[in-house]
Amino acid sequence: MDALISFLGTAVDLTLVILGFSLIIFLHELGHFLAARWAGIRVLSFALGFGPAVVSYRTGMGWRRGSGEREYFSRLSSGARPPGTALSPTEYRLNALPLGGYVRMLGQDDLDPASVSGASDSYQSSPIWKRMIVISAGVAMNIASAAAIFVLVFMIGLRTEPARIGDVEPGSPAATTAAVNAGRAGAGLGSGSAGLQPGDEVVSINGRAANSFNDLVLATAMARRGDPVVLVVRREGISEDLEFHITPRQSTTTKLLDIGVGPALSANLAEARNAYRRSIGVQNLERIGLSGVTPGMSLVEINGRGPVASGHELDAAIRGSRGRPVALTFASKDGGRTSVTLPTRAELELDLIPRADGSVSPQRHLAGLTPVMSVREAQEPALKQGIRDGDIFARLGEVEYPSVARGMQEIKRHAGGTIAAVLLRQEGDGWSEVSLDVSVSGKGTIGFFVDETDATTSLVSLPPDLLTPAVMTANGRAGPFRPAAAGVVMRPGSRIVAVNANPAGTLGEVRDLIRTIAVSALAESRETARVRLTIEPPRLAGAPNEPRPTQDVDLTIGTDDIFRLVSLTWSASAGSWIFTPQETTLRADGPLSAVGLGIAETHRVMMTTYVTFARLFEGTVKVEHLKGPVGIAHIGTRLADRGVVWLLFFMALISVNLAVVNFLPLPIVDGGQFIFLVIEKVRGRPLPIPVQNAVALAGLLLIGSVFLIVTFNDIRSLIAP
Repeated sequence: MDALISFLGTAVDLTLVILGFSLIIFLHELGHFLAARWAGIRVLSFALGFGPAVVSYRTGMGWRRGSGEREYFSRLSSGARPPGTALSPTEYRLNALPLGGYVRMLGQDDLDPASVSGASDSYQSSPIWKRMIVISAGVAMNIASAAAIFVLVFMIGLRTEPARIGDVEPGSPAATTAAVNAGRAGAGLGSGSAGLQPGDEVVSINGRAANSFNDLVLATAMARRGDPVVLVVRREGISEDLEFHITPRQSTTTKLLDIGVGPALSANLAEARNAYRRSIGVQNLERIGLSGVTPGMSLVEINGRGPVASGHELDAAIRGSRGRPVALTFASKDGGRTSVTLPTRAELELDLIPRADGSVSPQRHLAGLTPVMSVREAQEPALKQGIRDGDIFARLGEVEYPSVARGMQEIKRHAGGTIAAVLLRQEGDGWSEVSLDVSVSGKGTIGFFVDETDATTSLVSLPPDLLTPAVMTANGRAGPFRPAAAGVVMRPGSRIVAVNANPAGTLGEVRDLIRTIAVSALAESRETARVRLTIEPPRLAGAPNEPRPTQDVDLTIGTDDIFRLVSLTWSASAGSWIFTPQETTLRADGPLSAVGLGIAETHRVMMTTYVTFARLFEGTVKVEHLKGPVGIAHIGTRLADRGVVWLLFFMALISVNLAVVNFLPLPIVDGGQFIFLVIEKVRGRPLPIPVQNAVALAGLLLIGSVFLIVTFNDIRSLIAP
């Protein structure tokens, strides 16, 4: 029942989005309709949606199921009509597919330029300047309605993320770019990072006041490649505002330009809308080690100290834990308290493995030394097949001792079939082998949550040949690279038993020993560090506990890895990412202020849409970033979940975007028709019908192709794992 309630809630949100989108289309077509009536052009139909009519209305005939057009022409030819009743030429239609709309005028058909008329009230008979107004009226109505909605939104108040810096990625442009006035303002290295810091308040972006964190995201994503974004920042303890000129770089995950910052986070967990979502939230919190914590609670103490103002304080506590557990206390709104202890583990480097399809998978490693995939929490489908918590994959399909990235890829490759697996299972002081033929679901899952072996053993997978940085290093590494361990550790399932003759039992201990060597190399300004690894070869099949002779190999660590190893601290299964963003309310001081904000926001969104198309041609924005009807509906339902004000704000955004797209100089949209009218004015006559037909067909193919591409990308992003 709870799942049904959750589904119905989503269905209601989707219905609201569809109704809002339909209203935007209605207002657009209403602009055309009113302008056509003003210009004296006969309107044949005013339709909401496409396809066959579900219901229609015509003055003099009333309501009809389906279209009454055939009856209308029959009455005209026979003269049959009620006495004293005018028979309107306009049919108002609600069509079967409510995802658009149109106004059909006598002598005007975007898809059939040959459909002309010599009647005095036809489209062709109207003066060109009036036709220009008719063509532009839909766009004008969208702009005006968007501005009105923005005014309403800012009168009510929009809850959004403040223009405040939260996480700063190490090595990112935001972390490594110093303020141009740092020395004068007293914000040198002694105050922390050279770049932006958590808690910094962004005052302006490129000279424009920053109202929310979204302003910063848009400004960096829409920046011209190679051009800096100018930020003026207010920092606590610094009397003078700091000015940063930060050049965005392309994110390896989103493929958009960014500077490597996230929004400031609160210490509050997200509320659950209903019992079903609450139960799911409780399960998810349990899986990351927060048993007893429930959605809606707030973190109030860390290691006995409080209050906690931001979720970023949890990250700081984990980083400084030195491997010790972190004690957390959460409080509910009714005053109840729950205390949990969060284990920590040695932090490894995080990079990305390129896939054949162009996507990437995250991979934790230590200069290429990669932990093996294991089972963290086996669900019923896996338990029934003999898989247990803590099992380590000695073989999975054709891959020996797979990393998480390789293992998940191999499971996906066997979707809908079976995969052979050999598991290592600890029994007392030794290990046993378990061989299974495991069923894989059609979605490419077996039924367990993955873990890695770095906290329990020093087993390693085969190092990847190529990695892509998840973030740039402080030394500037930005492109794909070959990790140091590639070609050094040659056999998956090997175990590192010592580093420079110092024994190690887990990959986390290996990390501590190698990190110590990296710290010494950095202190001595050495560009490389040499590490001697003592490696035990893989276990023999059928004899997992037999001793094996060890071998010493040399691992040479370069400058980039030295910097990264030195910066490694500690991690945990939970972090600041579990908390909701901090929020502020964007609200106008009064009606006049709301009008000013509404007009300014309309102009900003309109300019951003134009810049998006420019960046699309420059390559900093990709086609996959564009959204079609499916993507718009998905985003709309998520924003509707945040409340009516966010839904209104989203509808205003769509209205402005519709206006911009409709007035692009493309055939079959309003901008293309406007260009035709300009050409007609210059030539003194319309373009030849064959030319108009060819252009209309090209436009239809172009728009249809874009529609198919964005819809495909929308669906792929929704079903992607």
